[in-house]
Amino acid sequence: MAHSVEPRRIGVYVFDGVQLLDVTGPVEDFHAANSLGADYDVRLYSPTGEPVTSSAGVGLAVSGATSDSPALDTLVVSGSELLPVDPSTVDLLLPTLRPLAARSRRLASVCTGAFLLAAGGYLDGKPATTHWRHADRLRAAHPLIDVRADAIFVRSGSTFTSAGVTAGIDLSLALVEDDHGPDVARSVARELVVFMQRPGGQSQFSVPNSLPVSAVPAMRDIAARINADPAADHSVTVLARRASMSPRNFSRRFHGEFTVTPGHYVERVRLEAARNYLETGSSVTDAAAKSGLGSDETLRRVFGRAYGVSPSAYQKRFRTTRLP
Repeated sequence: MAHSVEPRRIGVYVFDGVQLLDVTGPVEDFHAANSLGADYDVRLYSPTGEPVTSSAGVGLAVSGATSDSPALDTLVVSGSELLPVDPSTVDLLLPTLRPLAARSRRLASVCTGAFLLAAGGYLDGKPATTHWRHADRLRAAHPLIDVRADAIFVRSGSTFTSAGVTAGIDLSLALVEDDHGPDVARSVARELVVFMQRPGGQSQFSVPNSLPVSAVPAMRDIAARINADPAADHSVTVLARRASMSPRNFSRRFHGEFTVTPGHYVERVRLEAARNYLETGSSVTDAAAKSGLGSDETLRRVFGRAYGVSPSAYQKRFRTTRLP
């Protein structure tokens, strides 16, 4: 393998309250790659050059302040729980991030680190992702970004963003593959006992979707009935009769209140019911029947479209930690 004259300098931006795995996941990837012949020089940089304390209470030593770093091949921006909800934290950190970004060939964020890149304008006009819980908030705060809520990581030229904390490992594997080829990246994945490419999207890890709540009593009652008994007959004709409306008027009013059609709303409620049945041990056939989706084929189609994996694969991953 040909080596560059200088090592590839990787700078990881850290600060008080940073999520520990946002930092250690990529660092371990690059360290494992070095044991296989790669050439990474990985260093942590903080706003002031002082050590920082992670959200888990673990202290992190750093190599210096962001203003003192050399030119970097890649900057990895870690996240924290504060970044999506506290604009003052973003405003405080952004000026210390810019010197690193200006001297970096590639930019990458892990989890909510995307909010820092977004605030700096580095993601404008690009596709990007972040933790599923904060994707809508990123989209609302930065409408120039094409937020891909289900992606594990997104590559846009020399800019990379990733989903929740462990997705930093997926992202850094992609960086290793870009730099040293798939064989080295595959060996790193094997060494760390992780997927080279994780199956499915991050929606399979999310909590049930929160559908809007209507302020109109009649519509709120209809939604409550659907949620209470997903498998019942919830055709537009039946729902409209319950609301004492014509099917056409009901559909229009329902969409105005919930921003989805009645059919889509019912399908989402049934999908979440099926997911709960799978997690608690029901077979695919039983989950399809109990949720109201009906057949195995319908459940597989709807489940795959929503989560990117089959119902049986999802059940194996999320039902229990106990070995069979």
